[in-house]
Amino acid sequence: MTSLPATPRRRAALAAALAAAVLGACTSPRRAPPDSAPDPAAAPASAPAAAGLPRYRCDQGIVFTVRHGEDSVTIDAGPRGRHTLLRDAGGVTPQHTVYSNDVWKAEFGLGTAGTEAILRAAEPPLVARCVRE
Repeated sequence: MTSLPATPRRRAALAAALAAAVLGACTSPRRAPPDSAPDPAAAPASAPAAAGLPRYRCDQGIVFTVRHGEDSVTIDAGPRGRHTLLRDAGGVTPQHTVYSNDVWKAEFGLGTAGTEAILRAAEPPLVARCVRE
């Protein structure tokens, strides 16, 4: 078998084909192996992911998780941010707890089953009624 002479046109075509193959490999979508876990960064921002934490869904499309501490709670509301609120006096029943900071106020333990909450924001004004999922 004889090889064809390398001409400038043939070299340019070979270089273009090689470049296309390399660039095509760089831009092709990466696929995870079928048995791998989903990427947590790919989860929607509106649904904070926190295993084991109480999760609330509110009117106006708000979804948040809450982590209870000693005399405080940390609310993770996805794109609305993470906020730490301190325990306030108040509540009309033993299960009704009230937490606040300079921007947010949250009331937990509402409703007949104690699974409802109210989330309030000062600026912009917001009152959202929520239910624990």
